[in-house]
Amino acid sequence: QVQLVESGGGLVQPGGSLRLSCAASETIISIDTMGWYRQAPGKERELVATMTIEGRTEYLDSVKGRFTISRDNAKKMTYLQMNSLKPEDTAVYYCNAGGILTTTFWLPEVWGQGTLVTVSS
Repeated sequence: QVQLVESGGGLVQPGGSLRLSCAASETIISIDTMGWYRQAPGKERELVATMTIEGRTEYLDSVKGRFTISRDNAKKMTYLQMNSLKPEDTAVYYCNAGGILTTTFWLPEVWGQGTLVTVSS
């Protein structure tokens, strides 16, 4: 079974920075797309940033210029560097992997359990 494990969430003051990490378990050959979504209280889950295995990226408009997604294909990890954080960035951040090929099976999509990011003074 493939699992995604996030780390790096926490409490930060407005204007501060955090770096989220996501590691995939299991024997994985490749992951087509890795990304981050978030869900604030009372709101729907939204895409924050994604990156394909070829390096194409997509960002939520409100985080462009502040957040940067990266990935290490060899380690099957993805990262989200978040700078100039704002209170409205407060949410549970979820790691997502799409198109996962292992040595024994293929999965369309897997979600992590989420990590809480709180931006507050």
